[in-house]
Amino acid sequence: MKRMAERLLLPIRRSEQWVEYLLFHQRPWVLSLFVLVTLILGWQAVQIRPDASFVKMIPASHPYVENYLTYQQDLSGLGNSVRVAVATTEDDIFNADFQDVLRQVTDELFFIPGVDRAAMQSIWTPNVRWTEVTEQGFVGGPVIPPDYDGSEASLDQLRINVLRSGQVGRLVANDFRSAIIEVPLLDFDPETGERLDYQAFSQRLEQRVRDAYVTDSVSIHITGFAKIVGDLIDGAKQVALFFALAILITLVLLYLYSRSIKGTLVPLLCSLIAVIWQLGLLNALGYGIDPYSMLVPFLVFAIAVSHGVQIVNAIRLESLQDQDKWRAARSAFRLLYIPGLTALVSDGIGFLTLMVIDIQVIQELAVAASLGVAVIILTNLLLLPLLMSYVGVGSRAIEHARRQAEQGGEHWRVLTWFATTRGAATALSVAVVLMVLGLYVAQGLQIGDLDRGAPELRADSRYNQDNDFITANYSTSSDVFVVMAVTAADQCSAFETLSSVERFQYAMQSVPGVQSSVSLADLSKRITAGLNEGNPKWRAISRNQFVINASLAYVPGGLMNADCSLLPVILFLDDHKADTLTRVSQAVETFAETYNSDALEFVLAAGNSGFEAATNQVIARAQYEMLAWVYGVVSLLCLLTFRSFKTVLCIILPLALTSLLCQALMAILGIGVKVATLPVIALGVGIGVDYGIYIYSRLSNYLEQGLSLTDAYFETLKTTGKPVAFTGLTLAIGVVLWVFSPIKFQADMGILLTFMFLWNMLGALILLPALTAFLKPHPELTSSPELFAPDR
Repeated sequence: MKRMAERLLLPIRRSEQWVEYLLFHQRPWVLSLFVLVTLILGWQAVQIRPDASFVKMIPASHPYVENYLTYQQDLSGLGNSVRVAVATTEDDIFNADFQDVLRQVTDELFFIPGVDRAAMQSIWTPNVRWTEVTEQGFVGGPVIPPDYDGSEASLDQLRINVLRSGQVGRLVANDFRSAIIEVPLLDFDPETGERLDYQAFSQRLEQRVRDAYVTDSVSIHITGFAKIVGDLIDGAKQVALFFALAILITLVLLYLYSRSIKGTLVPLLCSLIAVIWQLGLLNALGYGIDPYSMLVPFLVFAIAVSHGVQIVNAIRLESLQDQDKWRAARSAFRLLYIPGLTALVSDGIGFLTLMVIDIQVIQELAVAASLGVAVIILTNLLLLPLLMSYVGVGSRAIEHARRQAEQGGEHWRVLTWFATTRGAATALSVAVVLMVLGLYVAQGLQIGDLDRGAPELRADSRYNQDNDFITANYSTSSDVFVVMAVTAADQCSAFETLSSVERFQYAMQSVPGVQSSVSLADLSKRITAGLNEGNPKWRAISRNQFVINASLAYVPGGLMNADCSLLPVILFLDDHKADTLTRVSQAVETFAETYNSDALEFVLAAGNSGFEAATNQVIARAQYEMLAWVYGVVSLLCLLTFRSFKTVLCIILPLALTSLLCQALMAILGIGVKVATLPVIALGVGIGVDYGIYIYSRLSNYLEQGLSLTDAYFETLKTTGKPVAFTGLTLAIGVVLWVFSPIKFQADMGILLTFMFLWNMLGALILLPALTAFLKPHPELTSSPELFAPDR
């Protein structure tokens, strides 16, 4: 093991000598190169745009999604869509003024780029019709009378047509005081050929619909994925505000810590350059920033600040021995290059493990985070000491460090108790208790959304209020789960097919969470009863195929495909909570296993709830696989660096406890594991491992010099421990203010990140020395003097 590690680390040691020579002997050329790259990538960064897509949010290789994509052309309007409800304060919608507004809103939506106009539905679109059986046979037509003129007679006829259309509870509210416009969306903008810009689409909805038509007597309510994304992107301004506030807090606290203006501004500058480089590279590679990765730049900034504080602190301490700026920066570089590189490589590869999750938005987040870590290697591990070799930390900072050294830092000695046998036993006992409690509480952690509406937004947000309005006033909710009944061509209207679909719908009605359902079988029963004077005894699937054919003489769009080989069964759910989706999915799969045959198959799934069910299943399988990869990669890199399994345990176990407690906290706060939250756990591990590697690398140096563990840890606390504690507290203070964000997603992330910053810091300062005292790794195996010694 030792020989293999030496062979693997040999290129790193050689790269250190080469990089050190290049940085400190060719400074003008290297600095010029950094300036040039920053200008180029800065120009790229300002061009980055929000980039969100419905397809990116769903697992493309999941069987549900594959089935949907197979029949996508036959399921128009049952994928990505927006619902716009136009409501009135009058007694009902049957007045000329309201109908004029509803017509104008329908026309306005029809001409917005990205709308699937052929599948759009409203009582003002010609594809929404009524049918009636008379003595002369079937009669019917569009819901809006052809001679509609707003008169009382035409409004009365409209009322009759609405009642005959079967759209009450679907396109017309149960209380007749609002009407819905169903707006299916395309994945691209037909005018430009580009991917649909959800921010622009959401803004058009606001400007051309809500702002233009809302009055004292008319209100507009809009729901759908595109509106959620649009609201989140609009909230990015708040994210930028909190990001700026975090930078300001870091600036103040860093100055109070270092007492050096240059030692404060330079690491912050390098950290901001890292963010600029990351955004520039993302834009150059064709990526954008979607609402779920817009917090990644802050995490990159946080990691960069963490490493920057370590480097400035090392330069400050080296300046006590030699106040020459160039030599102090060079000595600090030698001291921190290997542990810093190890920590950052661990971070980057750990973030890449998110690629195992087959959801494009998470995979793009993995790319963004990994790119950010890669540029930190250049901006903070290389550029920062280069700049400090020019400016230095300043005499005031050196004098402050000297006074602290003379005082001896005795206030840190209290933490050395955890490096003693009794202190270690106490710390580890508490850790075991927390682990047991965490395991118990984390059992309540659920996959997916745990709230109605859009949990990314506040419960009192306009979107969730709109969603509550539609749910309260319509029989068909916005949470749609579509099951595809697949037959041979021309067999979707056969008696056996329709009776099986009817049996399926009856079974689904008994599943908690299913509100109602619609299928071709419902249409056939309703028309058959109409053919027989409305007698309810005839409201059934006829065994006579000629009667069935007559009942299906006219079928509205969306209930069957062109060759009659597929009929969707649309289930309207009470909500899209994780429990609801799990129950419905399991019920459908159980029914399909029992009744599927060569003649008829029930295939899952489409609709927004069907896609979310698929996403939840992928996340449920991938969350532990992702954690296994993250910890596996980080452990392997630590093992190669320190060449001791015991040392790996000392660094990794505190991180594992933090991950477990974070899951328990999510369960307590009612935060489900989903696309928005799953990556945070992996990102927290990446930030936390830096603390452990820096502390243990310095601890191993002092142990190698022959100091006892308590003395070695005391010296480590005075040098590396202080910046670790400072960084953890500073970053926690910066993100805890996110709880005041109007975006609930950001507030949740603020809570989780604050928790992980603090617990990773405490784990590194308390559990790491306790584990070291308990496991007693042998110095010869845990230290690498040729790697970590500042002088060679």
